Parts: sequence; C-alpha cells; structure tokens
Amino acid sequence: MNCTEARLLLHAYLDNELDAARSLELAGHLDACAECMARYRNLEALQHALRAPELQHRAPAALAARIAAQLPHDGIRRTSFRRRSWPALSAALAALLLVAVAIAGWQAWQSRAHQADTLAMEAVSDHQRSLLAAHLIDVRSSDQHTVKPWFDGRLDFSPQVKDLRAQGFELIGGRLDVLGGRRVAALVYKRHLHMINVFEWPADADAAAINSQGSDGYRVIGWAQGGMRFLAVSDSSDLDTFTRDFRSAPMLAAEPR
Repeated sequence: MNCTEARLLLHAYLDNELDAARSLELAGHLDACAECMARYRNLEALQHALRAPELQHRAPAALAARIAAQLPHDGIRRTSFRRRSWPALSAALAALLLVAVAIAGWQAWQSRAHQADTLAMEAVSDHQRSLLAAHLIDVRSSDQHTVKPWFDGRLDFSPQVKDLRAQGFELIGGRLDVLGGRRVAALVYKRHLHMINVFEWPADADAAAINSQGSDGYRVIGWAQGGMRFLAVSDSSDLDTFTRDFRSAPMLAAEPR
C-alpha cells in the first residue's frame, strides 16, 4: 500500500468501516510511514475533540429558575403559564433543531468526503492498471468524431469527447472501464511522455469536486459539467492546465446535453 491509497482510507479506518484485511494492511503502512501516521493522529484528535464533554452545555441556573417560576400552581395561573412559557419553549426547540441540523450536516460531509476519497483512489488504481496491463486503449484514434461514436451501444450515455490538440494535449483514444461500480467512458490524452485518463459518466445530484494529491506523483481532479461527471488522473504537472482547457473546450455540435 502506498501513501495515496493509505490517505484515502484514513476516514474509513478511523470509523471502523474497513474489512479486516484492509485494516491490517493500512495499520502496517501507518507503522512504517510517519507522515501518514501524523495525518491519522490529526483526524483522531479532531474526532475526539468533537465528542468532548465540554461541548455539551447545561442550562444556566437562572434559566432553570425562570422556567420553574412559570410552572402552573393552580387553574388560575395555567393560562398565564402557557402564554409566558411558549417563547422559552420555542427557543429551546429551535436550539435543539440547530444542533440536529449541524450534526446531520457534519455526518453528510463526512460521508461525501469518504466517498470522494474512495472514488479518487479507485481512479488512480484504474489509471495505473491501464498503463501496466497494456489495456490503455480500446479504440485508437486522435479524431473525436471516431472516438465518440465508438461508445454508442456500449454505454447508456453519450460521453463528451473534446479535441485539445491546439492546447497541446493529443487525444489518442478511449476505452471502457469500471469506476464506482458502474461502466464509464475513459478518454486517453497524451502530452510529452505523460498519459492523462479522463473518466466520464452521468453526474449524480451530490457530485462533489475532487482535488487529490498523492505522494507518489499522481493527482486526481474531479468536477461536474453539462450533466456529466469527470475525473482526470495523471502524474503530469500540466493536469490543472488540461482540466481548464477540457472544461472550456466546446462539445461536438451534435452532442446531446
């Protein structure tokens, strides 16, 4: 396991979401890598801080006394109590609602961050595997009008294929791949000696931006655009430039949005 994979699994490891084999593998890496262990300790400290008892506050004694004074002692005061206690009760309910919303938002953020980390790690693995297994390209062509139609009938969507030769990025082909449990289009571009894989599939409603930097030189940049989601992966220092050029380049005239 390298540092990129380890860092993408830290949240799941901290929340005991990994299987036994993966947990042992990550634990071994943390024992050998001081930098990753430091990141894990920081996450662990944050988790403990959020659970600290001092973050829980009891109602002040003055507030408790004021509420007790409004409690009904007979039938005459009952109507007065209801009228005067409603603002305090409303304020308490509003405070509880805010706390519940904050907790739900934090949990949702944690879940999205974990999903994004897992997706980025899988994209890097697919990129590396395509280079090592000689399965970089299914359809070899620098013509976007050839690459795009090749996916027809092989996917349930029509991918965006863009010509970036003028920007210095050569389209060399495409292939089918699997990412996040579904079939995706993988477009392959080249600049100098560096390959750039662009994974593409229909965007989900909660698609989040990704910018992940691995210690072994691979980067993942993810974004959503035109109803599609993209993950660009490479060890090229020009990945930011590529991403900007790809996003700003026009789609084919006949390409459905």
